[in-house]
Amino acid sequence: MPQGTIRHFDPETRDGSLLLDDRTEVAIDATSIEGGGLLYLRIGQRVRFDLVEEAGRKVARTLRLVTF
Repeated sequence: MPQGTIRHFDPETRDGSLLLDDRTEVAIDATSIEGGGLLYLRIGQRVRFDLVEEAGRKVARTLRLVTF
């Protein structure tokens, strides 16, 4: 399962982006965050996720925190 680092997150829209270890930027859909009651992500947090192709771009789904 790939890992990356949160680059940007907007708690109002619940979306943002992360950087893969090779510095590739990937969009995230934070509605897919796993974990009880987690409302936002912080820049620099490490996450694991499933990478899917959506509308011609890669999107991170089923996010799981690696670091808090």
